[in-house]
Amino acid sequence: MFHVKQSEQASPNDDFGMDTPLARELADLSSRRRALEGVTVEFTGPTRVFTVSNQKGGVGKTTTTVNVASALASLGAQVLVIDLDPQGNASTALSIPHSADVLSVYDVLINGTALADVVQVSPEHPNLRCAPSTIHLAGAEIELVAQVAREFRLRRALETYLKTHPTDVVIIDCPPSLGLLTINAFTAASEVFIPIQAEYYALEGLSQLLGSIQMIQQHLNPELHLSTILLTMFDGRTRLAQQVADEVRNHFPDQVLDTVIPRSVRVSEAPSFGQSVIAYDGTSAGAIAYQEAAVEIASRTQGKEN
Repeated sequence: MFHVKQSEQASPNDDFGMDTPLARELADLSSRRRALEGVTVEFTGPTRVFTVSNQKGGVGKTTTTVNVASALASLGAQVLVIDLDPQGNASTALSIPHSADVLSVYDVLINGTALADVVQVSPEHPNLRCAPSTIHLAGAEIELVAQVAREFRLRRALETYLKTHPTDVVIIDCPPSLGLLTINAFTAASEVFIPIQAEYYALEGLSQLLGSIQMIQQHLNPELHLSTILLTMFDGRTRLAQQVADEVRNHFPDQVLDTVIPRSVRVSEAPSFGQSVIAYDGTSAGAIAYQEAAVEIASRTQGKEN
């Protein structure tokens, strides 16, 4: 359960008197920053396990994973990121070593290594941990075929880990395909978190993913459900972005977050410095949006459980 308290939001006109688009934008960011400073979150209850997935590439899936994880850690949550994408981008963004000789999720899935033996603490925040991916994970799809209970390898490893390592939130970053790695993520999680780019093909990719979720529900994990949709790379200046947002909200009114993630140079730059945008530039528009998304996720969870 997440308990959220938020101070009264400051007026957007407190700092900037000039009525220009730039002044209004700066005033809005200033107001939102102050509002976030007044937020406190108490994390209690069972661990929440999210799998961040979208079969369409380039929608901000890994970016969303690391930034929401970092934002939740900064709010006081004990967070574990599981990097299940062979590209290892989440590991890179959190400054987690993931060279070929490092123990990784591959060893957990294929060799039965304990998850606790591969998890590393991110230098970004003491509450933020990551089970890294390495290049070996690229071959895991083929090797998993011969494994006993191949769809449940991650779930069993995670259940064992959580018995001795108190964790508030687990976020699993998936590859952009429905193979055995993604199926392992779906069976280990209870909630699906889908980032959607506000562009023309967004709903087409979403419908394919919903079919995959339904299949997993029927055959492997009846507890799995779509809980969260986040609009990413949003350009409010275009009519198309707003149309896509409206259509997604009409189809999924209870799952789509009110927060949208704008297109942001800072968000794109941060991974090259081995950081989330929260650590790289916490006052930027992208960082503020991801922090607001994290608070909203916490608030919505609380609302569902009360």
